[in-house]
Amino acid sequence: MPLTWPEFELTDLRVGTILEARPFPEARKPAYQLWIDFGPEIGVKKSSAQITHHYTPATLVGRQVLAVVNFAPRQVANFMSEVLVTGFADPHGHIVLAAVAAPLPNGSRLI
Repeated sequence: MPLTWPEFELTDLRVGTILEARPFPEARKPAYQLWIDFGPEIGVKKSSAQITHHYTPATLVGRQVLAVVNFAPRQVANFMSEVLVTGFADPHGHIVLAAVAAPLPNGSRLI
């Protein structure tokens, strides 16, 4: 079903930089716990992300990601996930992160 422009504008997609990434063994599916800096307006938010196939915690730190920042927080095992990091499934169903083509200030909004 097509969205109207006002409906699309309800989704707040922002760029943030991953500050910390940790394995998340308590999650049902392999995942990492991420702490992402979205700049002074939004601050640092947490996310649980099932991105373990293509990434290690060391390769994630410093990477900019695109995330939905206005979903309701979601409890994942013993961790509150506050934002949804976006990505695309590769041919095997493993997630590849959506990314920006050049560095941007944290908190930049998709327009």
